Amino acid sequence: MELQQMRYVVAVAETNSFTRAAERCLIVQSALSHQIARLERELGARLFERTSRRVRLTPAGEAFLPAARQCLDAAERAAAEVAAAVGEVRGRLAVGLIPTVTAVDIPGALRDFRRQYPHVRISLRVGASEDLVEQVKQGTIDVAFLGLPTTSRPQGVAAHELVRDRLVAVVAPDHPLAGEPAVGLRRLSTEVFVDLPAGTAGRAQSDQAFAAAGLTRDVAFEVTTADFIARLVGEDLGVAMLPSAYAPQLAGVITIEVADAPARVEYVIWSSFSRTPAATAFLAVLDIAAPDRDDA
Repeated sequence: MELQQMRYVVAVAETNSFTRAAERCLIVQSALSHQIARLERELGARLFERTSRRVRLTPAGEAFLPAARQCLDAAERAAAEVAAAVGEVRGRLAVGLIPTVTAVDIPGALRDFRRQYPHVRISLRVGASEDLVEQVKQGTIDVAFLGLPTTSRPQGVAAHELVRDRLVAVVAPDHPLAGEPAVGLRRLSTEVFVDLPAGTAGRAQSDQAFAAAGLTRDVAFEVTTADFIARLVGEDLGVAMLPSAYAPQLAGVITIEVADAPARVEYVIWSSFSRTPAATAFLAVLDIAAPDRDDA
């Protein structure tokens, strides 16, 4: 079994097409098909079901795919470690972030990193804080930027606190509160809210503040991205609470200070157990000195 054969299997699985997989792998389709057929004979099982209209994994293929990805990741990490040993940083850098991160200029940091390490392939993944923590633990993301309530801290990963912030109220321009210099949680609790899904770290920041004040509120709209929250607020479908450093980026809404505002903390996290040379180099670009052995 060869690594190249595994790459072909992953490419077909991700594109659902032998043609597109061959284009991605820079190989003619007949050669790719031959190599996968050879691998299937070696394994004694078919990995793909092929019809004139679609290609999909068989149960055997579903079982094979995660292991193939792990092998490819391990080979890539090994090559990156060898390159680092002779003074080069190569491989990949997978960065995760929440949409509302403001403590770091992510595009600027990636620009500086790319100038110093042009041979590193970079991928960005946007998601919720709790999901990003799990992906760092699993090794699918190298470095991630989170926003958590002040009562929480990332668990099972190495973490560095970046900045503390507070939430502000966000309302439509013609909302009755739009002209107020500040508002309290009790007054806000009478409004209909647009917020992130229940159970997420972003939602918890507001939920905990209202609960601590002995207040309840009506969250009529649950949205997965902060920019779409602002769009619904702009249509006067409800009010929202978003980080004060992020809110000025939004158009078509008004921000109001909250007297007893919830607080949040932004973190950058990385693996407690294994850190790629690219991840170490990226943390250095951020001026964060990560020890050789991290503590969660």
